[in-house]
Amino acid sequence: MNSKKELSVKRTSFLQVLLGLSLVAGIFLSGCGSSKGEATPTISVESIQTHAVSTFAAGLTQTAWAMPSKTATSTDTVTPTPSATPELMETPSPTSSGAGIAPTSICYNMAFVADVTIPDNTTMNPGDQFTKTWRVRNNGSCRWEAGFKLVFLGGEPMGSSSLTLESAVNPGTVTELSVDLTAPTQAGTYRSNWIMTDFGGTYFGDEVYVLIVVSDGATSTPAVQESATSTVTATATQQP
Repeated sequence: MNSKKELSVKRTSFLQVLLGLSLVAGIFLSGCGSSKGEATPTISVESIQTHAVSTFAAGLTQTAWAMPSKTATSTDTVTPTPSATPELMETPSPTSSGAGIAPTSICYNMAFVADVTIPDNTTMNPGDQFTKTWRVRNNGSCRWEAGFKLVFLGGEPMGSSSLTLESAVNPGTVTELSVDLTAPTQAGTYRSNWIMTDFGGTYFGDEVYVLIVVSDGATSTPAVQESATSTVTATATQQP
């Protein structure tokens, strides 16, 4: 807006100067006319004014071209950032292994069934000799071969030795395992632990044990031996 006002003022001043010059020139030319020689062509005031206006208009046009035009300020265009696409979690497909397959049965195994002799906490005199018998079952999928052993595992050995099977025991068969033992000479409660092994000495099956109480010898009664054998053997009975 200020630029337009300045141009308007300049234009008005310029026109006024031109009009003044035109008047002065007219007076001068009218007073200086000569009868001799060729007549100087007379320039009319209208011609001077027209020429002045044209010159001023051309100057305004050039000034307008030279002036920088106001352009609209460009606005940065914000390019939307594509949002991250959530990754799809792959669901593991079921494999054939381990699904719907029955677990492989244990080859060698043994399950305790009952104490045949010397129930737990049986009272004995110091040094009493007795035979402990367990009823067990071959609950594995493989046969116990002759030569497998029932061995002492821990606790009080009670002068024991390993029991070696004299015959094979088939899967599902119930058998009795017996060992000859001797009660300790000191009063107290004693436990002796036993377990079955294969040819390589690898343990398998349930751990069986005998638990006795040795008295001071004053009021004790000898332990009752039920179905005890004089030798350390293993006998097998086939299930019906």
